[in-house]
Amino acid sequence: MKPFEVTNEPLEPARYMEYVTHSEAGAVTLFAGTVREWTNGKRTMYLEYEAYVPMAEKKLAEIGVEIKQKWPGSRVAIVHRIGALSISDIAVVIAVSSPHRKAAYEANEYAIEQIKKVVPIWKKEMWEDGEEWIGDQSYKPGSE
Repeated sequence: MKPFEVTNEPLEPARYMEYVTHSEAGAVTLFAGTVREWTNGKRTMYLEYEAYVPMAEKKLAEIGVEIKQKWPGSRVAIVHRIGALSISDIAVVIAVSSPHRKAAYEANEYAIEQIKKVVPIWKKEMWEDGEEWIGDQSYKPGSE
């Protein structure tokens, strides 16, 4: 198992929780971001994620290093799914263990915010009446 991965396969959160769990950890946080049906009053039919996989995995690993530096004793695993995802599918899993719960919560929140800022993964929302690329990164697939 790769602790920092971008994949087309369905995500299994328990694998990542197991990976970060260890005897010095007093807390494990597990975040699973799922595809929701309604956003700002619009019904989502499904999402499509695209990524520049080598760079995305590198950036996920960098986030992991940052977490270990900011919250000593932490272990981290982050995986993001790409491709077409249906309502309720898991798009991202972040597992963080640490000696204390506050650090695990903070590190997990830090990870998702950094993913949105720096990881080259793009989301296209497919609605009943249209579609739109969503995300903070400046590059959008198909814009070249």
